[in-house]
Amino acid sequence: MDIALLILRVVFGVTFAAHGTQKLFGWFGGHGLQGTGGFFESLGLKPGYTMALMAGLGELVGGLLIAFGFLTQLGAVLMIVPMIIAIMKVHGQNGYWATEGGFEYNLAIIAVAVAVGLAGPGLYSLDALVF
Repeated sequence: MDIALLILRVVFGVTFAAHGTQKLFGWFGGHGLQGTGGFFESLGLKPGYTMALMAGLGELVGGLLIAFGFLTQLGAVLMIVPMIIAIMKVHGQNGYWATEGGFEYNLAIIAVAVAVGLAGPGLYSLDALVF
C-alpha cells in the first residue's frame, strides 16, 4: 500500500505542481501570470493578476506537498480549493465530460486529493519521517 501511495502522490503531485507553473511562469504551454490574470478577470475573479498568483502558488505548493508527502492534508486542500473554483467559474455549466469543457477532470483531482488527504501519505513520505 505504501508503494502505491508513493506512486500516486508523486505522479499526481508533480502533475498538479506543473499546472501551477503554467499559471506562474508560462511553462509547459501556460500563459503566465499576465495571460492567466486576464482570463481570471474575464471570469470576474478580480484582481486577475493577484488571483492568478494565488491559484498558481496554491497549485505549485499543493502539488509539491502531496508529491513529497509533507503536510499532506494542507496539500490536499490547496489542490481542492482551486478545482472547486474552476468548477464554479468555468466548467460547471458545461456538464460533466471534459471533452465538452465540463468538470470531469476537476472532480477527478478533487477525489484523488480527498482520498490522499484521508488515507495519509504512507510510509515513504516526509510526514512519516517528521511526525
